[in-house]
Parts: sequence; C-alpha cells; structure tokens
Amino acid sequence: MLVPMDLTRIIVNETTDQYVIYLKEADGERTLPILIGVFEATSINRRLLDDPFPRPMTHELLRRTIDELGGIAQDVVITDLQDHTYYAVIRIKMDEALIEVDSRPSDAIALAVQYQPVLPIFVEDTVLDAAL
Repeated sequence: MLVPMDLTRIIVNETTDQYVIYLKEADGERTLPILIGVFEATSINRRLLDDPFPRPMTHELLRRTIDELGGIAQDVVITDLQDHTYYAVIRIKMDEALIEVDSRPSDAIALAVQYQPVLPIFVEDTVLDAAL
C-alpha cells in the first residue's frame, strides 16, 4: 500500500557534511528520515526557499526534459529498503503508458519540488515499517 507523505524538514548542516530530509505520513505520525547528498539537499532547499540557481541545474533540467517530451510527472514513490539503502521511482505518464524510472529518493524528491504544486510523494507501507 502506498502511504502519502509530506516533506516536512530539510536539515542542511554544512559543518558536518550531513544532510537529512524528513518525510511525515500525511495522515499519521510516522516519519522517515533520509540521508542525502549535498547537491540534492542544496537543490531541494533552494527550490523550497524560492531561490533558484541562475541557470538550470540537473533536477530542473530533468523536469524540463519530461515536459518537452510530452510526459507528465505523476509522483514519486519510495519503493524499497535494502541494506540501509532506499530505492525510489519517478512515475511519468506518456500517452497511455505509466513509466517508472528508477531513481535515488533524493533525486526523485529534488525533482518533485521542481513542480508547482510539488509532486505527490509516496512510501510503500512495508518500507515505513522496516525503517522504524
């Protein structure tokens, strides 16, 4: 079962080089912290602060590419947790097909915040259970 999540916090700590995003269950109390890289954290944080880069960076480029090719980014889903590593997909509608593109959760969420409104973010219920 897919659980709707909200991006509730991003911690950018440049002194320790540790970056964490927090997803919270939309209709519940469970949270999911995910360690991410500096580039993804900066991309997400700047977009949420409405402080865009002067030129398109990778996640904005991906959004523009999907749009220009006629796709519609539907949502992102964190699908699995294996050996302390999360897995995700970006789901894109192309004509009548739904295409799932393998992604790191941090990149998928960085893409999600490129859209207004932000693309829905889901986590498989089994992943939330395994992470707790």
